[in-house]
Amino acid sequence: MAYFRNRAVNLLNLHYAIHSLALTGSGAFYTVFLLKAGLPLPAVLVSLATVLLGRFLMRPLLLPLALRFGLKPILIAGTMVSALQYPVLATVHGIGPNLYLLIGVSAVGDSLYWTSYHAVFASLGDAHHRGQQVGVREAMAALIGIAAPLLAGWALTQFGPKIAFGATAFVLFSAAAPLLWTPNIRVKRQAPAALRAALPGVLLFVCDGWIACGLYFGWQLALFVSLGENFQSYGGAMAVAALAGAVGGLVLGRLIDDGHGRRAAFIALCVLATVTLVRAASIGDATFAVIANALGALVSCLYVPTLMTVVYNKSQSSPCVARFHIATEGGWDLGGSTALITAAVLVHAGEGLRTVILLSLPGVIAAFVLLYHHYRAKDPTTPVPPVTPLTETVDQGVA
Repeated sequence: MAYFRNRAVNLLNLHYAIHSLALTGSGAFYTVFLLKAGLPLPAVLVSLATVLLGRFLMRPLLLPLALRFGLKPILIAGTMVSALQYPVLATVHGIGPNLYLLIGVSAVGDSLYWTSYHAVFASLGDAHHRGQQVGVREAMAALIGIAAPLLAGWALTQFGPKIAFGATAFVLFSAAAPLLWTPNIRVKRQAPAALRAALPGVLLFVCDGWIACGLYFGWQLALFVSLGENFQSYGGAMAVAALAGAVGGLVLGRLIDDGHGRRAAFIALCVLATVTLVRAASIGDATFAVIANALGALVSCLYVPTLMTVVYNKSQSSPCVARFHIATEGGWDLGGSTALITAAVLVHAGEGLRTVILLSLPGVIAAFVLLYHHYRAKDPTTPVPPVTPLTETVDQGVA
């Protein structure tokens, strides 16, 4: 298992495992809690879209920070600011100042975190083991996701949102600890053609953000409603899903690294389309919805390694990994916010959550075309020289 020999990636995966305890726990209740807190369904969708638009507007501000401090401090800061959104979430009751504060904190924390996390993972990972390294990460997240939503649902029911979400904030703060032992990454002051090199990743992430509107946000709301808006039932359904998909990413990650990227893309995107259709058909039937949710675990374990192997390897071989992920994450925000606003308009016009979920299908088709093209070119699995990390400080004068 050569892909375990990279100490920096192992530390990043340990961080991500702790982060996933929060993300698959209380994080899975973020959207549905807004609905339970009294927001109308269109307002929930618009609130999520506003968070993504806030992230999109913040992206350009990250480059000066990365040039000054390097990527590791930004990642640590993003982890800690992200933790603050959960205590704020507990105070939301309908549309008002607390909701606006939540949107602001979420936008800042997520923009700092996800841009720097993907850039660091791409920089420190190994191109020839990329699929398996991502697969290990997703399998760990899936395993943790078995217990985390059960605990979160139980805590919300027994102790209320302040204690449940406060505990989540503590877990996220602790997730910053493994990052202290990872290298810092130098960011070039000049990187000609960096944005042009990022265009394939931007297009893929626009598609992925669009897909997430229905398959992730819309489905969470539909599942919660189908289960009678019960936190514990919802948490149990999430746990069943995690159990179903815990090993899939390792299998597909190996397939990618062995040079079968097109086959992996075909399998992953077929599963993605099938799960979208099944979820849309299951709304209103609690048993069918739980089964549809369990099938969705295959999406994370099959689709994510297929997508992120391309993105990480293109990032690592680009003129600047930080600029690459600033651009690609902006693409995700743009795709996701556009889809969410579209969904909100449709719901306001009388359409149901089934239509919101089916909105993902155009993104699935577009993502398949892009991924198949990239794997056919054999570019994503071509090893590239690793970047030189900085173990202590950032040399700000190196171009």
